[in-house]
Amino acid sequence: MPPVKMFKVEGRLAPQSGHAEPLGRVGVITTPHGQIQTPAFIPVATKATVKAVLPETMKALGAQAILANAYHLYLQPGSEILDEAGGLGAFMNWSGPTFTDSGGFQVLSLGVGFKKVLAMTADTVRSDDVIAEGRDRLAQVDDDGVTFKSHLDGSMHRFTPEVSMRVQHEIGADIMFAFDECTTLLNTREYQERSLDRTYAWAVRCISEHERLTIERSSKPYQALFGVIQGAQYEDLRRKAARDLGGLGFDGYGIGGALDKSQLGTIVRWVNEELPEDKPRHLLGIGEPDDLFTAIENGADTFDCVAASRVARNGAVYSRNGRFTVSNSKHRRAFVPIDDDCDCYTCTNYTQAYLHHLFKGKEILSSMLATIHNERFIVRLVDEIRSSIQTNDFYTLKTEFLGRFYGSSSPT
Repeated sequence: MPPVKMFKVEGRLAPQSGHAEPLGRVGVITTPHGQIQTPAFIPVATKATVKAVLPETMKALGAQAILANAYHLYLQPGSEILDEAGGLGAFMNWSGPTFTDSGGFQVLSLGVGFKKVLAMTADTVRSDDVIAEGRDRLAQVDDDGVTFKSHLDGSMHRFTPEVSMRVQHEIGADIMFAFDECTTLLNTREYQERSLDRTYAWAVRCISEHERLTIERSSKPYQALFGVIQGAQYEDLRRKAARDLGGLGFDGYGIGGALDKSQLGTIVRWVNEELPEDKPRHLLGIGEPDDLFTAIENGADTFDCVAASRVARNGAVYSRNGRFTVSNSKHRRAFVPIDDDCDCYTCTNYTQAYLHHLFKGKEILSSMLATIHNERFIVRLVDEIRSSIQTNDFYTLKTEFLGRFYGSSSPT
């Protein structure tokens, strides 16, 4: 599909005695708007903005790329508006690489009333018809696509693989994802199997429409298309999905769907043992420090997650000694940075006491300064992990960082 090969592996994680062969690697993704050194954390700019932070500030804090959401931009302001503006990057004054997800997660998650969380507990009674208690179903899935009600105004809409491709081409991101059905851990095994077949059929249709639109819009920069691997927590389904989609010639792959946090590394490994070595792998919706180490060790190259910015707006900030809530009273007279080791704009200019004051006063600046710090913290952490693979210090960094961040409750 692409005019040039977009991904190059430049180094691999050295094995450690007593551990499974690591799949981690460093590499470079090349896009029309610049390169991404991997592993890399991709901050989420859902509606063409990382909430409370200027796009220019995101570049200054080290973000290499951003990810926007096709579902939300389709509903508002409309993908045709971004197309007229010259694409996502031009619209939001972001000069670097951009991603869009397909909208499938939002259509399905909002449709069943779970919003950000699809997987409650793995041992819950499973059903083919999952809906949050006390909520009305806003989305209906069939083999052709999804009919859904807008959460903004109640209007009805229809997403098919072809519509998703058109919307994402109009949004104009460098990397976009095939339309898929995102299931939950509450769905039965039988439903997971049917859904996997449906996602494969949609992937084939996405490729066909993507190729047609690429020719039709040949004056535009090439947009890479990633297939999305589903299969919940079933090894055979995950491996089958990776083999099936791996044979379709996608530019790269997204690892998505419902999974239990304790199974993250295992599932990522199943998938990456099957996917082509020379294609980038993006893990959708993951961004906590322990998850990043686990995912990178098992072969994931890029990640996106809203957690850093979402918790920041509620006063929760990251430090090398763990996450804490700066609005708590103990920080009222803390005339020190959030984290002495951090080089972000917030930590070099402001104190915990000042942020405490802003949050207590419900000042807009509180969200801005906390988000700048949290995004820089995660971006920098992944940069350090990438460097540690190159210097063969990954396992030392993992032990030291996680031990300090989580303390006695440090994940293994």
